[in-house]
Amino acid sequence: MAGVADVRRRVLMISGAIDTTEHDVSVSVNLPEPGRWQVIKSETNLTDKTWVAMQVVTDEDSTFVDDAETLVLSRQFSKSFMTPDQRRLTFYDGEVRPGEAVLKVYSLDAGGRKPTYSYSRYSPIATDTAEQSQQTLDELISNGMKQRPVIELIVPVTVIG
Repeated sequence: MAGVADVRRRVLMISGAIDTTEHDVSVSVNLPEPGRWQVIKSETNLTDKTWVAMQVVTDEDSTFVDDAETLVLSRQFSKSFMTPDQRRLTFYDGEVRPGEAVLKVYSLDAGGRKPTYSYSRYSPIATDTAEQSQQTLDELISNGMKQRPVIELIVPVTVIG
């Protein structure tokens, strides 16, 4: 993974690929300065599973921005859910098939220069019925995804602007 931070526009762009279904991915970035950053994140699904939901959880010093002027969207998922404490954001109602890329846009209030956030993905279990998969997804949106073993990444960020 690699990133670019445009200081003038306060935009952080990160791209990369995920090739694990058994782990969550913890991403640390070095920002030029703390504060509000619009995050544009793209990653490719290199697994053999279809992702039907993605969850992002911030560290204790950061929160997601939830106001009328801030974009929270994904090209692949038509819905999102943010917890009242603004620390967990879940994208759902869509899918990312193996080999496809997913694009997510949201804003982050980073309390420091080195925010860390983790990504989890949900893929339905092949033996579950459609009703079981929907019930599991509904529970994951409400309660959050259980943390799995974590792969930690430090993403290099090039500063422009």
